[in-house]
Amino acid sequence: MEKKVTIFGSSRAKPESHTYKLAYELGKLLADAGFIVCNGGYMGIMEASLRGAKESGGKTIGVTTQAFQERAPNSWIDEEIKTNGYVERLDRLIHIADAFVVLKGGIGTLSELSLVWTLIAIGEIKKPVILVGDEWHKAIDSLKKNLVIDYHETQALVTLKKPKDAVEFLKRLPL
Repeated sequence: MEKKVTIFGSSRAKPESHTYKLAYELGKLLADAGFIVCNGGYMGIMEASLRGAKESGGKTIGVTTQAFQERAPNSWIDEEIKTNGYVERLDRLIHIADAFVVLKGGIGTLSELSLVWTLIAIGEIKKPVILVGDEWHKAIDSLKKNLVIDYHETQALVTLKKPKDAVEFLKRLPL
């Protein structure tokens, strides 16, 4: 059975940006490793990672929502799962996944990571969460310093520098 990886990240990443290129590489590498790539199905990192997966011959899933009626899903989706609202969309993205990879993003990405992280902390799900990019060390360190976050809670997150590191990590797991 093929394993699914949900990718979270910025919808604002432009094709010429470093973040978009990382997402494209991640989608390609995941597909090459036999993973199905899932995400929210719109632009930015979502488009880049699905495009990378499709151009590498992989399968893709986009979970879209009526909340973003003004946005069209990207053309790299094999299977579209339509939801009524943002929370339902996020619930589907979480429960469809065997693992998560989070790239640089804004408040939407932060909400996605926060919910996944909370569900792991309370024991509702047991799935790996990989944060890719140097910015995550600073972000998590800031959260630990300024909020009430337990050391064990931070152990639920794996921070890696590059997409290839994330895919190699996932390939070693018994998902």
